Amino acid sequence: MSVKKRGASLLVGVGAITALVATAGAAHAADPVDPGGIDPALTTVNLLNINDFHGRIDDDNTGELGKTFACTVVSTRAALGADSTALLSAGDNIGASPFTSSSQEDGPTISFLNALGLEATAVGNHEFDRGFSDLTGRVDQAADFDQLGANVYERGTTTPALQEYEVIEVSGLQVAVIGAVTRQTPSLVSPQGVAGLDFGDPVEAVNRVAAQLKDGDATNGEADIVVAEYHEGATAGADSSTLAQQVAAGGAFADIVQDTADEVDAIFTGHTHMDYAWDAPAPGGGTRPIIQTGSYASNLGQVQLGFDPATRKVTQYSATNVPTGTVTPECEADAAYTSAAQVVDDAVAEAEVLGRTVIGTVSDDITTAVKTDGGRDDRQRESTLGNLTADIWLDALNQPGRPGADIGIMNPGGLRDELRHAPTGDEAPGEVTYAEAASINPFANTMMTVDVTGAQFITLLEQQWQPEGSSRPFLKLGLSDNVTYTYDPDAANGSHITSVAVDGQPIDEAATYTVTSGSFLIGGGDNFTVLQEGANAKDTGLIDTDAFVSYFERNASVDPDFRKQAVAVSGQPSELTAGDEVSFTVSGLDMTSVDSPTSTEVEVFVGDTSVGTFPVTAGLIDGVPTRNGSADITFTVPDGLSAGAATLRVVTSPGGTEASLPVTVTAGTSTSTSTSGTSTSSSSTSGTSTSGSSTSGTATSTSTSGSGTATSTSDDDVTGPVVETDRPGGPMDAGIAGSGLGLLLAAGIALALAGVRRTAGRRH
Repeated sequence: MSVKKRGASLLVGVGAITALVATAGAAHAADPVDPGGIDPALTTVNLLNINDFHGRIDDDNTGELGKTFACTVVSTRAALGADSTALLSAGDNIGASPFTSSSQEDGPTISFLNALGLEATAVGNHEFDRGFSDLTGRVDQAADFDQLGANVYERGTTTPALQEYEVIEVSGLQVAVIGAVTRQTPSLVSPQGVAGLDFGDPVEAVNRVAAQLKDGDATNGEADIVVAEYHEGATAGADSSTLAQQVAAGGAFADIVQDTADEVDAIFTGHTHMDYAWDAPAPGGGTRPIIQTGSYASNLGQVQLGFDPATRKVTQYSATNVPTGTVTPECEADAAYTSAAQVVDDAVAEAEVLGRTVIGTVSDDITTAVKTDGGRDDRQRESTLGNLTADIWLDALNQPGRPGADIGIMNPGGLRDELRHAPTGDEAPGEVTYAEAASINPFANTMMTVDVTGAQFITLLEQQWQPEGSSRPFLKLGLSDNVTYTYDPDAANGSHITSVAVDGQPIDEAATYTVTSGSFLIGGGDNFTVLQEGANAKDTGLIDTDAFVSYFERNASVDPDFRKQAVAVSGQPSELTAGDEVSFTVSGLDMTSVDSPTSTEVEVFVGDTSVGTFPVTAGLIDGVPTRNGSADITFTVPDGLSAGAATLRVVTSPGGTEASLPVTVTAGTSTSTSTSGTSTSSSSTSGTSTSGSSTSGTATSTSTSGSGTATSTSDDDVTGPVVETDRPGGPMDAGIAGSGLGLLLAAGIALALAGVRRTAGRRH
């Protein structure tokens, strides 16, 4: 095993470590002191640490973040003393990176960390994003620092597949760094990339190697100090919780705290993007530091260890996170800083060139919602870009090798630019460049999935109405086009949502749906806290910009879809009786994205029977949310409707937005006639069905949308047709009964139409 001395690699023979052998043994738990408070009689070892850097050499196309972080590292090292300080990492240095680094396969990030003198790192799951062969080939060859994974084994064996530890010299002492990665890695990266590997218990692996390093046998490696770099950490909420609470929650972090061997003097963690520096109880009594820096270069971890030359033990320590500062004149005069800063400048310049690459085309503008003053990004409103992005997330997670999902969602604040048909540079009209895609999704969130119940998804939609005191009263989620809903804008908080449909069928509150979005939203961002209550949250390792780009590369041209997926209904009827007059109002029929059509009329159907066409009043309606276009609907329920569960549908023209309301028909046995307008079953199927419902009796209908056609037949013994979708799997085949919203389930024209929309109405 090589030993590093301030960056130089040398082999240490048996004679060089005789003193270590004589004093080998388990570590003694140390006492915490304030940063800088190590007793001068002790030898101070300073360990600087990062985790989940994720290529943040640049996040705003200027390289400012990379430079300020480089200055923080350089200035902290200078203040502590270069010979007594080492820079380490707990993994995920690369992967899930912003455009500047990801567009160059993270080569600039590796060069940046080389320039700053990173000496050893645990491998993170993102180091495996491009597969094991890429890690051990391209990445390892480019990096001056060692990639450590003591719990990564050749498949079916206990043979280490990676280097387990590295010994570096700090303050004249031999410091062993053991690396381990979350054992969930196979579920977080492409399975093909790690097909030949097993990921074992990280704590067991660290303990095994630590015992070897402290067993007194010079032939298998020895060290004065042992530290563990775990790419695993405390769970969500750690920023505001205590160590005791996190241990009580159990899981991998509790194992790390409670079971890491006494030979380990300090524990560095990562993966969960949390910010903490705690005094953890050590098995031999006393405490030892356990620390994580957050993520994305927000902090630099600093652990100081006080080593007693007489007892050969660590007896004091301090642990703190140093916030990333600003660039100072002293940094600009430092050779390591200037080297790292030059890497950043070169990467930003190269990214600008790469950004001009054309990745696809659009047939028209696809934008966020336009505000009343003409500005972009009205986050209260549904938009063509928001819904398209949710579609892209769903499409990406259902590609081969990905874990699959049922619903895509997108927070409006994550959309930072527009897709314009007009050229922004040298490209032809309609062409979309790599840089345009990156500017829409600049945060480099990783794509995640989480399992929620139907009831939790309804709560998610309710949480669009933001808590009191929020900067915005309402945030409109973008939704994949297989999800629609109706809502009462005047209802009390928690009671706005009146119906939800997924893949044309009413949502089942007891069923499980896999939702996908970026890590910000899945983590409960923008007050969508119910997502934190979901199960099996997984980080796929796919960055949102890459998913966006890949979608355009797979589709010849992408069109804007102006159909609303959420429609407001005031006075929504639940029962229809022949001869009774029914009145209600629908609103929010039109988007305000660029070139959105303005509805002029709506046609209303009960099942397959048209009961009239009604004018739409254009214009803005104040409220939460604001909305455009409304229609007051009044009709007399005709005789002859089949009794039982039915669907009341409202279809706009032009635009094709469709809202479906579950109702119960209480009378009627013969063929129906319309009170106003035609009486047969033809409707626009480019619209959205917001909830499926069933009818009794017999009905046959045919509908067409684009290139798709669907026909359904039902009788008294049929409860619903098979709804074909363009996605495999999902929970919907488990049944559609049990909606706590009181949705009345059945078959008939509404379900057939919704199925057609799903198969033929996908964006291309």
